[in-house]
Amino acid sequence: MAVLTHSLRLFGAESIEILQQSHWYSSKAFPAGSGPDYINGVVQISSDLDADAVLAALHRIEAEMGRMRGARWGARVCDLDLLVFGNRVCPDLAGFQRWFELPLAQQKTDMPERLILPHPRLQDRAFVLVPFMDIAPQWRHPVLGKTVVEMLDDLPQSDIDAVWQILPGQT
Repeated sequence: MAVLTHSLRLFGAESIEILQQSHWYSSKAFPAGSGPDYINGVVQISSDLDADAVLAALHRIEAEMGRMRGARWGARVCDLDLLVFGNRVCPDLAGFQRWFELPLAQQKTDMPERLILPHPRLQDRAFVLVPFMDIAPQWRHPVLGKTVVEMLDDLPQSDIDAVWQILPGQT
């Protein structure tokens, strides 16, 4: 947990204030077999930075934590994603739709050249939605029109059961 706490302290150095933080959760690495179990959490932030600058700051924090970007979805020490930025859709609706509809085989190899918001896989990942529920269950996806609660309800129960809260002293 000390590593997690350290990573959150780095946000302040990047002019990013953490307003809310979810519990910590554990889940299997995604995609399956890509590394050890993950510890996941979601934070709500405040910053005067725009979305691109926030993403650049997150990448600097990852590097400070020891992440070296290599293979897409490869094992990594730290992975910070910008999931949403208010109700902003980036780069535009057509650009979001292209990544939202991208087949899994292409998701494994293609990397967007620009920031895509909301994160195009947000609604598919229990390991994101479960901690998101802690801080913003009623946030509504600006394209899908569904709340976090509704997106989580759409997932198979087995996906949700594969995400478990880490209790103090468990790590």
